[in-house]
Amino acid sequence: MASEFDRAMTSPLERVARVLAGHALSRNAEGDMPSAADAVDALWGEYSDAALAVLHTLREPSAAMLAVGDAGIWDRMIHAAIEEETISD
Repeated sequence: MASEFDRAMTSPLERVARVLAGHALSRNAEGDMPSAADAVDALWGEYSDAALAVLHTLREPSAAMLAVGDAGIWDRMIHAAIEEETISD
């Protein structure tokens, strides 16, 4: 069984960028590639700006999120993910 930390081997920005790239490229979404994995590996960085915009959007939790979690923790986690990317620039 995978540990909790195995899921976080890549940054949130990279994970979001990979999803955006896959969505744009894969035939399962808006693209035309039957297998987009190699293209996503090569091109996910081109989606980094859009991924950062998604992270900025997630700064404010929804009412449903607030009903089940701590807004302060969420805020610190999202800001840490954003800061992690902007510091390395």
